[in-house]
Amino acid sequence: MQPGYAITFFYYDDIAAIARFYEDTLGFELVLDQGMARIYRIAPGSFFGIVDGNRGHLRHQPQSAVLLTIVAEDVAGWHARMQAAGVAKLGPIQTGTYCEHFFFEDPAGYAIEVQRFRDPKVAALFA
Repeated sequence: MQPGYAITFFYYDDIAAIARFYEDTLGFELVLDQGMARIYRIAPGSFFGIVDGNRGHLRHQPQSAVLLTIVAEDVAGWHARMQAAGVAKLGPIQTGTYCEHFFFEDPAGYAIEVQRFRDPKVAALFA
């Protein structure tokens, strides 16, 4: 059996307050509003959701231990956009062995990374 796609969900104390960040600041496309959950398309076949942590399957945690990574070619453009939006804990663009990337946090403290694989052969593994 082959899966069709995946959706990663983050749980929040107040999704109404966080929805604007994902829709306006990050520009994610809202695919489905279920009231207690909102599901966004990040890219073709790549989905992300936010859930009311008071009503969903899991409960909102005050400290997260997860990271959402957005893979994009224009890391500098994303960084400039996040800087203009004044996102929390915006780090500098870093260049490592495998990728160029930076980190920041959403308004509730979840960690987000934007990265680009430097080696086209590695990037092709995810195409």
